[in-house]
Amino acid sequence: MTSTVDDDALLAQVHAEEQELQFPRFDHAAAWALGQWLVATATERQLPIAVSIRFGRQRVFHAALPGSSADNDGWLDRKYRSVEYFGTASLAVGASFRKKGRDFATSSGLDPSRYCDSGGAFPLRVGGMLAGVVGVSGLTQFEDHALVVEALRVAAAKV
Repeated sequence: MTSTVDDDALLAQVHAEEQELQFPRFDHAAAWALGQWLVATATERQLPIAVSIRFGRQRVFHAALPGSSADNDGWLDRKYRSVEYFGTASLAVGASFRKKGRDFATSSGLDPSRYCDSGGAFPLRVGGMLAGVVGVSGLTQFEDHALVVEALRVAAAKV
């Protein structure tokens, strides 16, 4: 289990990223561009990931690269549900539970086959409101999260 100090720092980092990475607008074209950037970057780096972007219940972008599997799609579904339920990045969900000395699967009251506390899904906020979720699965939870943040920074620079 990660120490409280590490989780405090992790939570501060993720919350700062969430404040930084909000958009005045984010539509289907922006989702497509973000998804294509993730696929191109992952292909160049030879990363075995699945990528998905959703607006509510609608999947507006999805790609599975070589080395990924249907398990990655399942992880993405679980990460998305957690972001929507808790309103924060899935990496922050896990850090919050660990900080309190609690195990997500046994303490959240949520079905662990439908929700998880693994990083890699990040809220898409437009005008401060949760408009969707972007996620990556296939690397460590920290690498999944970092890749999504990198992609969102590229997208934010274009707005």
